[in-house]
Amino acid sequence: MVSPTQRPFTTDDVAYLVRASFGPRSRVLEAGPLTGGGYATVWWASLDDDRRVVLKVAPPAGTPLLRYERGLCAAEARYFRLVAERAPQVPVPAVLHHGTDPAYGEWLVTAMLPGRSLYEVSGRGVDDGPARYDLGVALAALHRVTGDRFGYDGGRASGATWRAAFTAMLDALLADAADWNVPLPVTRDDLHALVRRHADVLDEVRRPALLHFDCWDGNVLAAPDAHGRLRLCGLVDGERYLYGDPLLDLVSPRLFRRVEDEPDHPLLDGYRAASAEPLVLDDSARRRLALYRLHLYLLMTVEMPSRGMTPGSHPGRHDRLAVLLGEEIGALGPV
Repeated sequence: MVSPTQRPFTTDDVAYLVRASFGPRSRVLEAGPLTGGGYATVWWASLDDDRRVVLKVAPPAGTPLLRYERGLCAAEARYFRLVAERAPQVPVPAVLHHGTDPAYGEWLVTAMLPGRSLYEVSGRGVDDGPARYDLGVALAALHRVTGDRFGYDGGRASGATWRAAFTAMLDALLADAADWNVPLPVTRDDLHALVRRHADVLDEVRRPALLHFDCWDGNVLAAPDAHGRLRLCGLVDGERYLYGDPLLDLVSPRLFRRVEDEPDHPLLDGYRAASAEPLVLDDSARRRLALYRLHLYLLMTVEMPSRGMTPGSHPGRHDRLAVLLGEEIGALGPV
């Protein structure tokens, strides 16, 4: 299924944008689409100078988007450049070009990293523990980078405190749900009541750490090392980055699971080994993790119409997310 945010694309389109990026003599030898994402149009290309690149094209102008998705192409370029400068040990793609075009809009070209996503390789008789350990190490390195404000940049939901930013992020999703007529098992008043009840643990977060936010298995690349062990070789799709509580970055890597119930998981082992601060999964951490899962499941519910997801194309998705939302609300206490 092609998302409404993704545009029709051909190898001729790739060739045009490669020339626009690197000059009129640049040629594409081979190219093809990269699947798995539901936002931008993404292709890989082999160039005549032996480079392999990834081309990501933003949705066409005027495409209805969620509020936090505005300006994601530029955000991804900022994120990769920031990580390369401030956390160079974390493998992210090099930004080769970021541009705009009257016909094509905004696009980004990055180097193509080696490896395959954990989504592709996990559960196929491969021990992915070492790669997940490496992911924990990489996240700990990212979290050493500090921003000057909580939340997103670029005029999107943010705040001077983590509580304010997180509340603004939830409010933006609720406004999106209203725009798209998405039924939710929780109201704005109920969410605000939950945040007020747990404001004390949100206010414990005093430093806006750099977060990837979207490290689900599809955005984590791995490849065998010389000993045949699967190791991390890249983090991609960094456009949803924000600044906030490092615990938020432990939710997507264990999607549909509770990371605090797996204290000996390789992800946490790697994180503990490299983190500047102890990782303590106490009551405060558990409450924050429940809030962050609630936010993620809310986002995954609200984005469905904008991605063209229907009950027919994705049977059971909305109901499953409603159950998961209910479980997290229940864990946080009655509204």
